[in-house]
Amino acid sequence: MKGIIILVSLFALIPFHGQAQNKDYSDYLLELEKSRIEFGVQFTKAENKGSVISGAREFLLNSYQNIFEYWYGTKWDFNGTSRVPGEGSIACGYFVTNTLVDLGFNIPRIKWAQSASEVFISKLAERKDIKRFSNRPVSEIRKYLLFAGRGIYLVGLDQHVGFVLVDSNKMSFIHPSYYYPEKGVMSETLNSENPFKHSKYRVIGKLFSDKMVINWMNKTAY
Repeated sequence: MKGIIILVSLFALIPFHGQAQNKDYSDYLLELEKSRIEFGVQFTKAENKGSVISGAREFLLNSYQNIFEYWYGTKWDFNGTSRVPGEGSIACGYFVTNTLVDLGFNIPRIKWAQSASEVFISKLAERKDIKRFSNRPVSEIRKYLLFAGRGIYLVGLDQHVGFVLVDSNKMSFIHPSYYYPEKGVMSETLNSENPFKHSKYRVIGKLFSDKMVINWMNKTAY
């Protein structure tokens, strides 16, 4: 019975995708932080820690999609460092690290934003969840992602970085587009005219392993 009560309370924290748009971004981030703390408390107390990790992972998947929605339409610029969605401009590295910090991860935001994507992908994702492709067609990468399953993937390209969201058979590339700088942060198919399609090298790391989720609950520094 105790385990059931914990599960119910945790799933009550999970926001429905799109629901957050009714809140100011700063208010939404405050709610995320309160939820992160609550998950951490539940994790410490729980006998079945796996159930807490699963609940937290689902929470992160939904919450990150909400964060992306706030940032859609923020202009791209190579030197963009905006911390507020819709204001100023954002470069791809800062989009990745800003949103990870806003989600609640304790990472070196500026250092990683200015580093090669492979550096922080290898720190966030488990080795078994990282795959590299050189001069391979998008169709082959789609097959890999279908096999790897639902989730959010951090993707490093020749000169760009972003995310791939996999939900059933639907896959979206989420990034600040330097092809369309005025449109900026967007979600598009993998086969659209974008850096994911045209890149010769791709490194893909699946986020939210058990270790990464625990690090989030504990606010562990990377």
